[in-house]
Amino acid sequence: MATGLLGLGVYAPSKVLTNKDLESFMDTSDEWITSRTGISERRISEPNEYVSDLAVKAVENLLQRHGEGILDGVEQVIVATNTPDAFFPNTAALVADQIGLKGAAGYDLLAGCPGWLYASSQAVGQVEAGIAEKVLVIGSEVLTKIVDWRDRSTAVLFGDAAGAAVIGKVREGHGFRSFVLGADGSGGNTLHMSALASSLPDGTRMGPSIYMNGREVFKFAVRVMDTASVEAIEKAGLHPDEISLFVPHQANERIINAARERLGLSWDRVVMNLDRYGNTSTASIPLALAEALDAGKVGQGDNLLFVSFGAGLTWAATVLTWGGA
Repeated sequence: MATGLLGLGVYAPSKVLTNKDLESFMDTSDEWITSRTGISERRISEPNEYVSDLAVKAVENLLQRHGEGILDGVEQVIVATNTPDAFFPNTAALVADQIGLKGAAGYDLLAGCPGWLYASSQAVGQVEAGIAEKVLVIGSEVLTKIVDWRDRSTAVLFGDAAGAAVIGKVREGHGFRSFVLGADGSGGNTLHMSALASSLPDGTRMGPSIYMNGREVFKFAVRVMDTASVEAIEKAGLHPDEISLFVPHQANERIINAARERLGLSWDRVVMNLDRYGNTSTASIPLALAEALDAGKVGQGDNLLFVSFGAGLTWAATVLTWGGA
């Protein structure tokens, strides 16, 4: 047996914030945002809606798609997030309780935007080691709660969403075929979140907010999306021509296009929905994958390439052969 995805569910808040909306209170324009990022709108969580809430709704969508039995045998819950409900208790334990998995092991994983791929690699290891029959891997974010809405270079980028997947045994010839994970802390200062209670020189206090050196992150992303993708394909024993669908982290259209060109892939083999959701961090790949599945773009035996980059600086890539459940 191999190890793969048994089911997938997603959720995005109903509230939409468009580029035109941003023009009303920020020094920016729809043209400025779309030309630099490809983003037209993003989803915004309600004031009382947090990561655990989005995660539970993604699991509810998972159950709607696959039936209640999809959670049978789930022994661990991993929530990959950069915006947890609290430092402790961990969000995964809260989610497990709310979805009826009381007693299942649960922990959060913080690895920047590649967190869902990091968590998926851990889930595969747990299943293949015989520690867990199934693992529920969730990527959930409420990044709009920590952006500085005065900073047009970062506030326009992010949106809120969640994706939940069950990982377990599948038929041989399917499932995850390779993982590439990496980190370079020397670049950590180029993309980070300020301290939770930072004091300003004038004595006022502010909550956490995101800082990004866009130029440096762009250069890093273009490089690592290429190298990590190629390495993952090679480790899977495949050639880029054998990749049926490329599902990249949804951060920036220019970065995705650069990776697509270097891999020699046509646009019809690339999934991109950042124009409608923005950068949803750990939720972006499951959200994009769900849309591809719903559109009938994924078939049994298709080789899918996932790749992501983010704060840390971190990166991850994997090749998955679809099906076999």
